[in-house]
Amino acid sequence: MSKLRVAVIGTGFWGKNHARIYKELENTELVAICDVNPECSRAIAEQYGAKAYTDSSIMLKNPEIQAVSVCTWSIKLAEETLKCLHAGKHVLVEKPMATDTKQAQILLDTAEANGLHLTVGFLMRFIPGLQQIKQSVETAKIGEMVSATAKRVTQWPERIGDVGIVKDTAIHDIDVMRFISGEEPVSVYAKMGSMRHRQFEDYAQIMLTYESGKTAFIESNWLTPYKIRSLNVTGSEAIMRLDYNSQELWIENAVETVQPRNSFKEPLKAELEHFVECIIEKKTPMITGDDGYKALEIAVAAMESSTKNTVVKIK
Repeated sequence: MSKLRVAVIGTGFWGKNHARIYKELENTELVAICDVNPECSRAIAEQYGAKAYTDSSIMLKNPEIQAVSVCTWSIKLAEETLKCLHAGKHVLVEKPMATDTKQAQILLDTAEANGLHLTVGFLMRFIPGLQQIKQSVETAKIGEMVSATAKRVTQWPERIGDVGIVKDTAIHDIDVMRFISGEEPVSVYAKMGSMRHRQFEDYAQIMLTYESGKTAFIESNWLTPYKIRSLNVTGSEAIMRLDYNSQELWIENAVETVQPRNSFKEPLKAELEHFVECIIEKKTPMITGDDGYKALEIAVAAMESSTKNTVVKIK
């Protein structure tokens, strides 16, 4: 079987990982690397045997390229993704996908009009423990889901410079809540602010409510001196706890605590494997552009809620 020929735009912290994994996968050929910084582009391209570019418009004229990972700064994601779609390339764009839902809708429409795959980088969905939680909610293994609480805190990541905590970090947990609940929230109430970062919010507490009565709580900040990535899901019969860092999962009911033995998986590698497989086999991806749009819509509503200090209803 011929390999899918791929490229990466953006060689920052995350773009380097995309390039590494594409080089490792058996069914991909890393053809090109693009970054506005010529030294960065050349260094990563030489490391992985690809061609270096500093202008994505020129790179996208290369007919060999079939799919692209867009890993630029958040404010450039939509612009670069749109270029790729117009050039006829399948795209995996990192979250938050766009700066607003208007930009995101243009991407969805363009991908659909051109018959292209558009998926968004919500890699948490590929962690085995999270997939088990979703299955347990769907099959009522823990009874009826009552609530879920996510905690994603750490010290300030210096790589971030163009968005705040909500679009950079909390958006992962917004997507997780959609994923495990199987429902869209009907309203959001949020409080956020800035203690150390003058331009953007660096802490947020978000509460989502659902028509069914479920609730979801999300805490994110760049203030905590150590890294916590966790999810607790409360059901009427049991509680499930997931540590994203170790990928350990616990299931607690009235009589016992069980810890399933799931094999550790690198989420990004599983995500890119799935992206490539869906293109080659012409399958619908687990995460679509619409998932990215809806998560962004909720994130924007949360920011509006904090600004107005009121509950915001979600369409």
